[in-house]
Amino acid sequence: MGDTSEQRFGDFVVVRRHEGQEHVVELVLDRPRAMNAVSTGMARSLADACAAIGADQGVRATVLTSSHERAFCVGADLKERNTFTDAELVRQRPTARAAYTGVLELPMPVVAAVHGFALGGGFELALACDVIVADRTAVVGLPEVSVGVIPGGGGTQLLPRRVGAARAAELVFSARRVEAAEARELGLVDELVEAGQDREAALALGGRIAANSPVGLRAAKRALRLGQGLDLRAGLEVEDAAWRSVAFSGDRAEGVAAFNEKRKPSWPGE
Repeated sequence: MGDTSEQRFGDFVVVRRHEGQEHVVELVLDRPRAMNAVSTGMARSLADACAAIGADQGVRATVLTSSHERAFCVGADLKERNTFTDAELVRQRPTARAAYTGVLELPMPVVAAVHGFALGGGFELALACDVIVADRTAVVGLPEVSVGVIPGGGGTQLLPRRVGAARAAELVFSARRVEAAEARELGLVDELVEAGQDREAALALGGRIAANSPVGLRAAKRALRLGQGLDLRAGLEVEDAAWRSVAFSGDRAEGVAAFNEKRKPSWPGE
């Protein structure tokens, strides 16, 4: 994939850029010794990395990956949690929450590359993305009720939006783990690839996405997200507002000109 540049956020999160894919960033969960369990420090770093990516107008797609061979992310760091007093757990909550909302609120399309275990908060990080690519080793689930809590990184809200209320209830209440083939069948993941191919496939999808207008991509994501849960009439108003935000953009003018001139567009990004 050519040369790679990296920026590290804390000890456990890396933002990687690859030569030839300058508009795609790879957001890497990099705490392999703990199977990417989300500690307080890792949560803070993830939120900081997402803030930096979100502010970069040159980024058209983000791909969320893992550096661990056998896991995407196993969720919250329960060993750390076990040392907390009640007061410390309350104080930690905004930091933990910011990590999940950081991914969820990225303004450009985000693709998750999932292999191995994506459980609890790990699956919630994937659910916060727009598209989930998984390989055949993937095992996903929200097992929080089995340890006396509930999904707290968006799972109770994001999962039913994917698979419906009854299916989400069954998965959350049973705390069961779902293997790759069933996960694809149920819509818990969107694309299933051969073992070891999730990252490559997700980066390829990120590249295809990034070929398109950055103004259009961000507006389309905004319309998709804001329209969720609204009735059709209200949703169409959200879409119209998003359309108006791009209709007179430089990207729209360039896109129309490139189409008529039968050439590849050179997006101004504004």
